[in-house]
Amino acid sequence: MKQVIVRSLFPVFLLFAGMAGMQGCKPKGTSSAVSGNAASKVYVAPGKYDEFYNFVSGGFSGQMSVYGIPSGRLLRVIPVFSVDPEKGYGYSEETKPMLNTSHGFVPWDDLHHIALSETDGIQDGRWVFANGNNTPRIARVDLKTFRTAEIIEIPNSAGNHSSPFITENSEYVVAGTRFSIPMDNSNGDVPINTYKQNFRGTLSFVAVDKTTGNMSINFQILLPGVNFDLARAGKGKSHGWFFFSCYNSERANTLLEVNASQKDKDFILAVNWKKAEEYLKAGKGVKKAVSYAHNTYNEQTHSATSTLEKEVVMLDPKDCPDMVYFMPCPKSPHGCDTDPTGEYIVGSGKLAAVIPVFSFTKIQAAIAAKAYDGDYEGIPVLKYESVLYGEVQKPGLGPLHTEFDDKGNAYTSFFVSSEIVKWNIKDLKVLDRVPTYYSIGHLSVPGGPTKKPWGKYVIAYNKITKDRYLPTGPELAQSAQLYDISGDKMKLLLDFPTIGEPHYAEAIPAELIMKNSQKIYKIEDNQNPYAAKGDNFARVERKGNEIHVYATSIRSHFTPDNIEGVKMGDVVYFHITNLEQDWDVPHGFAIKGANNGELLIMPGETQTLKWVPEKPGVFPFYCTDFCSALHQEMQGYIRVSAAGSSVPLSFSTGKTTPDSITTN
Repeated sequence: MKQVIVRSLFPVFLLFAGMAGMQGCKPKGTSSAVSGNAASKVYVAPGKYDEFYNFVSGGFSGQMSVYGIPSGRLLRVIPVFSVDPEKGYGYSEETKPMLNTSHGFVPWDDLHHIALSETDGIQDGRWVFANGNNTPRIARVDLKTFRTAEIIEIPNSAGNHSSPFITENSEYVVAGTRFSIPMDNSNGDVPINTYKQNFRGTLSFVAVDKTTGNMSINFQILLPGVNFDLARAGKGKSHGWFFFSCYNSERANTLLEVNASQKDKDFILAVNWKKAEEYLKAGKGVKKAVSYAHNTYNEQTHSATSTLEKEVVMLDPKDCPDMVYFMPCPKSPHGCDTDPTGEYIVGSGKLAAVIPVFSFTKIQAAIAAKAYDGDYEGIPVLKYESVLYGEVQKPGLGPLHTEFDDKGNAYTSFFVSSEIVKWNIKDLKVLDRVPTYYSIGHLSVPGGPTKKPWGKYVIAYNKITKDRYLPTGPELAQSAQLYDISGDKMKLLLDFPTIGEPHYAEAIPAELIMKNSQKIYKIEDNQNPYAAKGDNFARVERKGNEIHVYATSIRSHFTPDNIEGVKMGDVVYFHITNLEQDWDVPHGFAIKGANNGELLIMPGETQTLKWVPEKPGVFPFYCTDFCSALHQEMQGYIRVSAAGSSVPLSFSTGKTTPDSITTN
């Protein structure tokens, strides 16, 4: 076995052998690549705003972070798939349903990629979508509030890495399976070594309502059991098509680093989704029994609901000819990117020494001429030479991802040689290269995946930092680097750390989002059934063993702030309404002994904390978000008595002798 492994890996070792030579060209001093006037180019004066918002995936944190560009300042962390005690997300009763799945409450996921909504192929600043890789999900964040508004689970999938890629009018966000598996409605209890017989992959086309953004799974496409990696929609002349990189055409089920690297070429899958819609309308789709959660957050009620869906419609290529095609792509492709015109599709074979560029015009001609090189599991394989526009020669080692500027140039990240390489799309000539520190993964040009790149900068998201920042033990800060691309040569301007772990990101001009930013929730529009829209509505009620506290918060007190008559065995629900109607005056809420995080309640909003007392006593609660000079005084007490106690239920604010109310 050891001999087989060594022989299989030998070509990979040969490919990577040049790494030392290329890295030897790097500046000896890690700061020597920074231009002299870099500081002035990234300086944003106090009180001034950044030019771009940069939305960055949080990887294993399950969150999304937002940075200002060019300053690199962290502006916000948006909880998406992970609970967040800072904001109460996943802790409040209103947000818990957002993290429901067919497996139950899953308060974590691996957020790898994001996609900003588009209109006519241009970012429009309405929504940003994100993928959950581990328990397959797609989320939509509303950019009016920077809050997660919707999460839909993806059935018949495992490892939702290949998502959420978006069409040029946000008709669909699309998800491909990283790990092929037996389908949900089939017998999954099969030997793993029957992979080729029983494992399949899917592409899920999730429709997006053009007005509300609400998502629904329109259809899925059943495909052979390969691993789908990354994708881009066609645009312009290639609108109506989608292109997916895929590896493991060997369909290996063990030791993929060897067994999925045997062939010189894997594939890019070309999908005619307009044709798929025609087949769907013609009744070619087959309904499949599945189970998946669809969670939505209502901004009027300030609460989420979770619905368990039971069915999807699936298209099978064997019943739908001319819908999908394979194109050979050099060894183990990762990135798959389309240029602003939609004519060129760039593949990035991680183990290849060239970058292949395919032509949409040639793809259409090859399909019309049936220029096939056989088929793969019944799907036509287009001849490589028939669809290839050309190859970028000797660009670097380990190409991963490509983005584009507004001048006809492409920028590709190289993981092994730790660099960004700039090349011209038309003549495929390398124009420039800059080192990154170290082992770059994704990169981002503002508007780079769209019809209208904003250009100006490219941002590198690096996997290793080594000596870039102050040491913090074995785990170091994650790293991003900002380069100026306004001239012929790329210039390093700034290093800035990010929360872990950055994967893909997109940047958008700040003006497209700022103008629609929501400042408060109008108290009169609050439709939460537990809202107390003024101190005169504050009260405490008993419903069996449930105690409901309808409380208000305003600088600098709670109403009520003294509560008695709670008994052991009771479950207490604190419904807190923030009465403020001023921008950026949230209030927090926490109580001693609660085994969950705080609440963070925005102006005009209502949120609920569930608390189960564990012993009799008096327990303080207080505001956790600094709100005024008398923030420390913003507190209260709740008294818990023994189960058989005769202490009546009572509440008050500002009284030494409370009024009493007892309800059944």
